[in-house]
Amino acid sequence: MSSTTTPEASSTTTRRAGALQGILLLAGSCMPVLGSVLITPVLPQLSEHFAGVPGAEVLVPMIVAIPALVIAIFAPFAGQIVDRLGRKTLLIITMFAYALAGTAPAWLEDLNAILFSRVLVGVCEAAIMTVCTTLIVDYFHEPKRRNKYLGLQTVTTTLAATVFIALGGALGVSGWHTPFWVYAISIAIAVPMIFALWEPKGDPTDAHVAQGVKVRTPWRRIWVRLLVSVFGGFSFYVLIIEASYLVVGTGVAATDTGIIGAVAAVASLATAIGGISFTRMGRLPHSVLLPLAFGLQAVGMLVIWFVPGLVGIIVGAIIASFGSGLLLPSLLTWVVAPTAFEERGRVTGWWTAAFYLGQFLTPILMGILGGATGALAVGVGIVGIAAAIVGLAVGAALRARARASVDA
Repeated sequence: MSSTTTPEASSTTTRRAGALQGILLLAGSCMPVLGSVLITPVLPQLSEHFAGVPGAEVLVPMIVAIPALVIAIFAPFAGQIVDRLGRKTLLIITMFAYALAGTAPAWLEDLNAILFSRVLVGVCEAAIMTVCTTLIVDYFHEPKRRNKYLGLQTVTTTLAATVFIALGGALGVSGWHTPFWVYAISIAIAVPMIFALWEPKGDPTDAHVAQGVKVRTPWRRIWVRLLVSVFGGFSFYVLIIEASYLVVGTGVAATDTGIIGAVAAVASLATAIGGISFTRMGRLPHSVLLPLAFGLQAVGMLVIWFVPGLVGIIVGAIIASFGSGLLLPSLLTWVVAPTAFEERGRVTGWWTAAFYLGQFLTPILMGILGGATGALAVGVGIVGIAAAIVGLAVGAALRARARASVDA
C-alpha cells in the first residue's frame, strides 16, 4: 500500500475533541457490552422457561452469544462503510435501531422470535462498536490521549457491565422479560451524539494514501494479531457467560439472581480495575502487556478449577477478570492504534469481528469442554492453560521480533 502524503488527504477539521465527545463515544461503546452481560443473570431462568423447547440447552445461551456472531460477520462490512461513506450517520441510525431491537424480547414469548431480535441487535452492535472505536482513534490524535481513551473504553464498558449485571439481576427478580427494557437507554445517548459529534476529515498524525490509490486491508500486518484476538475474545467472555452457571453449580438456586448478579458484578468490577491499570501500564511494550494479561487469566481460571465452592469461583473470577481488563485495551492498541486514517475503519471492523467471533464461540467451546470433562470448572481450567500458552507464545514472538529489528 502506498503511503505518500498529499495536501488533500492531510487537510483536517480544526475542531478538537474534548471530554464531551469522549464521554459520548465511551457511552456508545457500552452498548455491545450491554448486549452481552445484561441478561446473563436471568439465563438460568430462561433455561427453565424454555426447557420444553427442543435444543433449548444450546439455544438459550445463544440469546447472549448470537449478537457476537452477527458482530463477527457484519463488523468488517461496517468497517468498509465507515471508511467509504463516513462515521457519524451510521452511528446515529444504529443507536436508534438498537433500542428497538434490544427491547423486543420484553414482550416476546417465542424463543425463535427472541433469537431473531438478537440477530438485529448484533447488526447494530457491529456498527456501533466499529464506529465508536474508530472515532476515538480519529478524534484523539496524540498517542497519550489516544491510549488514555482506548484504556478508558475498557474501564467504562466494564464498569457499565458491572452496573448492567447487577441491574439485570435486580430486575430479573420480577421476571426474565424485565431486563430487556434497559436497551432503550441507547436513545438517551444517541440524541446528544447528533449535536456533539462530527465527521472527521483526516488525521494529521498519519501518513495518508495517495489520491486515487485503492485502500486495502493490511493483511500481512494484522492477520496474526486477529487470530490472537479471536482467542482473546473467547478467554475474555468465558467467565462473563459461564459465571452464573458456575455459581448455580455450587448449590445456589437459579432464581436467586441477586447472588448470581453480585458475583458477576464483582468479577466485572475487577475487569474495570484491570482496564484502569492499562492507563498507567500502557507505556509498557506489548511483549510484556499481553503475556501478563493472559497469565492473569490463566491463574484465575486455574483457581476456579482447583479451589472448590463459591469462594474459589469468586477469587478466581476476580484474578482472571483483572487480566481480562488489561487484555482488551492491550489487544486493541496492538491491532488498531498504528493504522492510517484511510484504513482504520476496516482494520477496526476486522478486529471487532475477530474479538466477537471469540465471544460467539465461547458457549459452544465451553459446552464441548464441559461435556468432555464432566465439569464446567474443569473446562474453565483448561481454557486457563491455553491462555498461559498463548501468552507465552505471543510474548516470545514479539521479543524475538524486537531483537531482530535492533540487529537490523
